[in-house]
Amino acid sequence: MHSAVQEYYGRTLAGTDDLRTDACCDASALPEHLKPLLARIHPEVIERYYGCGLVAPPLLEGMRLLDLGCGSGRDVYLLAQLVGASGEVIGVDMTPEQLAVAEAHRAFQAEAFGYANVRFLSGLIEQLGALPLEPASFDVVVSNCVVNLSTDKLAVLRGVRRLLKPGGELYFADVYADRRVPIELQGDPVLYGECLGGALYGPDFLRLARQAGFADPRMVEERPLAVSDPELTAKLGALHFRSATYRLFAFDDLEETREDYGQTAMYLGTIVEQPETLAFDRDVQFRRGESRRVDGNTARMLSESRLAPHFELRGDRSRHRGPFVAAAAEADPAPAPACCG
Repeated sequence: MHSAVQEYYGRTLAGTDDLRTDACCDASALPEHLKPLLARIHPEVIERYYGCGLVAPPLLEGMRLLDLGCGSGRDVYLLAQLVGASGEVIGVDMTPEQLAVAEAHRAFQAEAFGYANVRFLSGLIEQLGALPLEPASFDVVVSNCVVNLSTDKLAVLRGVRRLLKPGGELYFADVYADRRVPIELQGDPVLYGECLGGALYGPDFLRLARQAGFADPRMVEERPLAVSDPELTAKLGALHFRSATYRLFAFDDLEETREDYGQTAMYLGTIVEQPETLAFDRDVQFRRGESRRVDGNTARMLSESRLAPHFELRGDRSRHRGPFVAAAAEADPAPAPACCG
């Protein structure tokens, strides 16, 4: 299957217009503050881009990033501008033709940015341990519609977990199926190349993530993925797909369930691109200056990651109050007085 993927992305596809689904996000889907950065990337790099989501979380300046399955380097060069001259972005890919495009424009991009802070490695994302990458050396790992192409997704997640610093984050977009893809479809080279044949069933992904050491995966956003090609639609039958972005934080002792310790968090409004509201995940959004109840895991993610300077956390884990009820998170964080009858 590795050879089939290399053939599909290296020689079958000449550009994004050759894709047979709408998995690839166009530039119009980018936030406004990222569009000028995209405009500074070489057109050939853009044309050979096949991602399915946005992998640019906030607060990347000075960070060390790894892009899994970087392809022609579009996201690497976008992120390079966000981490700045003091940061670094490394891209890994197994397709020679894609890496050749990325490498061909390194000098062009360095001149456009005013600094050189990227490099590319040839290798398999299932074998990150074989690459010259130090354990616990990355602040953020990203991937854009590539993990589904892997033949050993658990190995990918375990490799990422090993490379992340404590409190670091895997932030990635991928394709998921609404049920397990039948074996006979998993072997179809076109379906696999279109990111459908290797797509995980959502609950199976969550199980693998926890097995790899990411106890509490958080979905950031999702959208349905349309398959308009009649030939592919006929093959897929009742299967449906979606593109989803997840964030997985690297902590050794997160709880697998969200528990209530009476903690609260207040967003200070200090992230330039999001001064009024900050969407932490699909279910948790913070408004500047407003205290919000959070579960114990979220409190750790906010207080022990690069997000910490932008939040005021109150409370500790000295007293457990039972399971965290998300519906009550917007309520007054002050506990109600006890009733004695």
